[in-house]
Amino acid sequence: MTRRESLLTPFALAAAVTAQTPLAVPVHHVLDGKAQLGPEQIRYFWSRLWPEACRDFASCGIRFEGSVKTAEIWRPSGREPVIYGLDAGVVNLVITDRIPIEWANGRVLSGVTTLYRGYHVCMVALNRAHGHQVPFLSINTCVHELLHALMHDIFEGRPGGLNGAAREFRIDLYATRLWLFHDGSAIRSAAESYLRRVSKDRGAERCG
Repeated sequence: MTRRESLLTPFALAAAVTAQTPLAVPVHHVLDGKAQLGPEQIRYFWSRLWPEACRDFASCGIRFEGSVKTAEIWRPSGREPVIYGLDAGVVNLVITDRIPIEWANGRVLSGVTTLYRGYHVCMVALNRAHGHQVPFLSINTCVHELLHALMHDIFEGRPGGLNGAAREFRIDLYATRLWLFHDGSAIRSAAESYLRRVSKDRGAERCG
């Protein structure tokens, strides 16, 4: 292989992935009706954050099929939040103003991804959410949280210390490669496996 061919290979692979049939990932947007959000923040999400995430994932052949609902998050003191309006078997992208204290563990976060009572939840806090800013360090909040789901982190508890930091860096590395180089073959492969697992879990629930 020549030097020129080796340089072109990553871009050729990215083009081949994009040319595949789009992989449809169902995303259910849940707008927190109790969140203290201004109209400009809502516009920012729909005009900047979400379109940027859709463009990034489209570059590796992933298309989001979405629905939107306004619901509420009840935040009882000393307990995990109660989230209404979630759908089963999809990624629930919850749009609110701040991450619940019980999930933030004392940190100020722009987003969090978790399994919540069997539902797959990516929560984005618009008071701190942002688009792509700095490669490897400050990535689009929606892209970062969706990757935690599609790359299967959602099925595991968040590790602490260095292991937790390493997992966050791993996600930002994938996000940066997707953003700057449209290199998402590993993401698409993981997303296909994620959808098979979700489908299998739904089938098990019906049988049960």
